[in-house]
Amino acid sequence: MQNIFTLFFIMAAIAAILLSSPEFSIAKVFLDKIEKEYGVFAKRRAYALVSMMNDVKDADEMEKMEKVNDFFNQTPYASDKETWGVSDYWATRLEFIGKDKADCEDFVIAKYFTLKELGVPTSKLYMTYAKSIRYKSAHMVLTYYATPKSVPLVLDNYNYKILPASQRDDLIPIYSFRGDELFNAKQAQIGKLVPAATHQKRPWDELIISQHKE
Repeated sequence: MQNIFTLFFIMAAIAAILLSSPEFSIAKVFLDKIEKEYGVFAKRRAYALVSMMNDVKDADEMEKMEKVNDFFNQTPYASDKETWGVSDYWATRLEFIGKDKADCEDFVIAKYFTLKELGVPTSKLYMTYAKSIRYKSAHMVLTYYATPKSVPLVLDNYNYKILPASQRDDLIPIYSFRGDELFNAKQAQIGKLVPAATHQKRPWDELIISQHKE
């Protein structure tokens, strides 16, 4: 009987290994780039991001969103003028990790690409412009639709708790677009809220995080 139980646990362990997702990692070239441009602490933040992603790679979508939302919301808010010296700048995830300060668009971009890599379907994720009643200003959040007809959940850097949009009466939605429309949205000056962008396409996901089996 003991041999049967031992065999059962061995087979269960093998099955868990086979069914688990590949591990995430960052290529050395990107880590070197981060350290060279932003310093050793930025490199450590990149490692922390990958560690968080590996912790939740086999979790359900809600847990992935909670962990990703919490991770990036640890970064302090700062205006583009303070961070980049210009009135409007949409940072890539690499720049977000490097600077360790960001405004609302930067939070949304970083969360979007991380959830995409974690396997959350991009058809469920929208970047949503809104007006913040509390701050009387334009704002941007990431919204998640469990189904096309669901009330979306809001991932925000103002309110850290993920809530249904119906419970966010401090936000007035204006326009939503998918992540693959990011550059076009930037160029189109959605709702006249976004200053004109550069004519050159930007590598929004320039921080490549890949998966591989051990």
